[in-house]
Amino acid sequence: MENAVKTRHRRTTLLIALAAIVVAAGIGAWLYYDKSRGGEAAAQSEAKKPGKGRGGKGGDGGPIPVAAEAAQTGNIPIYLSGLGTVVPMRTVIVRSRVDGELVRVNFNEGQYVKEGELLAQVDPRPFQVQLDQAEGQLIKDQALLANARIDLERYRTLFKQDSIASQQVDTQAALVQQYEGTVRTDQAMVDNARLQLSYARITAPISGRLGLRQVDPGNIVHASDANGVVVITEIQPVTVVFTLPQDNLPALLQRMKGNAKLAVEAWDRGFKVKLGAGELLTVDNVIDVTTGTVKLKAKFPNADLALFPNQFVNARMLLDTRSGVVTIRSAALQRGSQGMFVYVVKEDNTVSVRPVKLGPSDGERVAVESGLAAGEQVVFDGMDRLREGARVQVGARR
Repeated sequence: MENAVKTRHRRTTLLIALAAIVVAAGIGAWLYYDKSRGGEAAAQSEAKKPGKGRGGKGGDGGPIPVAAEAAQTGNIPIYLSGLGTVVPMRTVIVRSRVDGELVRVNFNEGQYVKEGELLAQVDPRPFQVQLDQAEGQLIKDQALLANARIDLERYRTLFKQDSIASQQVDTQAALVQQYEGTVRTDQAMVDNARLQLSYARITAPISGRLGLRQVDPGNIVHASDANGVVVITEIQPVTVVFTLPQDNLPALLQRMKGNAKLAVEAWDRGFKVKLGAGELLTVDNVIDVTTGTVKLKAKFPNADLALFPNQFVNARMLLDTRSGVVTIRSAALQRGSQGMFVYVVKEDNTVSVRPVKLGPSDGERVAVESGLAAGEQVVFDGMDRLREGARVQVGARR
C-alpha cells in the first residue's frame, strides 16, 4: 500500500512540472510575438513620418543619386552593315600550254610572285627541234625565192630585147609569187615553233600568292590538265562581297548617282577587330528573291594582308552623315507603353518623363529627332527608382 502511494505521488509531481514548462513556453512565445508586432508597428509609424520615405514628389524622401549629362549637338554617321566574304581580285589556275615532261619547279608553296616570273619548266628540247626544222625549211625556200627573182629579172631583160616570149616572163613571175607564199608559210611555222618553245617556260600570268603545288617534277603535264600546276590568287588589292536588305537600295542608289565614294570597313566575326578600310566598287544588277537582299562589292588595298580569300567578315558601309543633330547616350533611353522616353532633369532637381523620337545611332550615342533640345540634362544612370517628379541628386553616380 505504501509503495502505491509513493508511485502516485511521483506521477503527480511529474505532471505538475510538465504543465509548468508548457505554461512558461506559451508565455515566452506570446511575449516575443507581441514585441515583434510592436517593433513592426513602430517601424511603420516611423516610416510615415516626413523625410523617412524612399524619395519622391513632395519632399517625402531624400534625393535619388543619378548621373546625367547634357544633350549635345553633333554629327551622327549612318552605317549599313551586312555579312560578307573576301574574294580575290583574280584567281588563275596556272596550266602548261604544251605537253611534255615537267623538269623543274621554281617556286615555293605560299610564295608571293610577280607577273611574268618563271614558275616551272617543261622539257624544251622537242620544241627546239621543231624550231630548227622550221628555220631550215624557211632558209631553203628563201633561197628558191631569191633564185626565182633573179631569173625573172633576166627574163624581163630578154623580153625587152624581143628574145623570148611574154608567156615565159609571166610564168616566171607566177613562180616568184608562189615562192613568196611558201616563204611566208615557212615564217609562220618558225614563229609557231618559237612560240611553243616559249610555252615550255611556265610563267605567272598575274601577281599574287601561290597555293599548293598540284604536280611534281618528273610528271608529264598536258595543256588539258584540270588541276594545272598551281593556283595564283591576287589579294593585293582584294574585294569583299557582302549583302544588304533591299529596303536600303533606294538610299544607296541615290548616293551613287552623284559618283560619291562610299567608304566600307571590314570587321572580324565578332565586330571587335577592324581588318581593313576600302571603298564601294559596285552594286549587283538583281535582287535575290529568296533572301530579299542585294549583293555589293567593295575594294580593299589589303596592304597588311589581314583579309584572306574566302574569309568571313562583317562589312560596314558609311552611307551618309547627319550633321547638327541632338545626340544623347544610348544608355539614357527607356522603353514604355508609349514608346521610347528619357528622364530630363529640371532646374529644381526633379525629373520629368520626356517621350522622344529617335534617329540613327552610332555605338554609344543616338540622334534625337524630336522631344529634346540641346543642353537639357538627361539621366543615363540610376533610372531604376525614378518616376515623374522624383527629386534627384546629379553627379552622385558614375
